[in-house]
Amino acid sequence: MTEQRKFTREELTKFDGRNGNPAYVAYNNKVYDVTNSSFWIRGDHLGAHQAGTDLTEEMDLAPHGAENIERAKLVGTLV
Repeated sequence: MTEQRKFTREELTKFDGRNGNPAYVAYNNKVYDVTNSSFWIRGDHLGAHQAGTDLTEEMDLAPHGAENIERAKLVGTLV
């Protein structure tokens, strides 16, 4: 098992899905790669959320559960 990368909030902002960057989001201190999701186009989730951010608090307002994020590839932890 490989050790997961650790991201600060500042580092996470670089993974916004724009200009060729991958799109990562954090949820419950875990960082997921949503780059290839059809729901995350260029780091934008349906005009409501942006990649490169922590979505933990916003998930309470989502029309779906956390399982949608947790299906994405886990790439690290938020520290």
